[in-house]
Amino acid sequence: MTAGTADDPWVLRTAPGTSEYRMYRDPDADLPALVCVVGTTTLRYHLRAVDDLHAMLVERGDWVDLGAADEQKPAKEGSVEAWGRDPANPVGGWYGLRKGYRGRFGMYLPPLLEHLGLAELEHHPRNNRVRAT
Repeated sequence: MTAGTADDPWVLRTAPGTSEYRMYRDPDADLPALVCVVGTTTLRYHLRAVDDLHAMLVERGDWVDLGAADEQKPAKEGSVEAWGRDPANPVGGWYGLRKGYRGRFGMYLPPLLEHLGLAELEHHPRNNRVRAT
């Protein structure tokens, strides 16, 4: 298993399996981050997102829609994406750290949880869901 560092990132695929991306931890950043590199685009999320998302999935105890959406588009109510933006979540809003690139939480975080053995993820062409293991 890879280390999840900049030199040895996790190589992941979106739930439908259509896109590959890399993620790694950057605990030494000004705001500790989980870095997601998709092609030439770099997204950054709060590092605590993995633990917080897993805790939310455990609390819900059932399948949760991913609901992935860009920052400028509304997130499906009750989805992972909506929770990743909700002022009532543990960080008080967006897990994404860079304005304009804060969305897609529901696309990129669940495959990492699956890779780490923390969640089960569906792999259909659309409308995938995730639940804690």
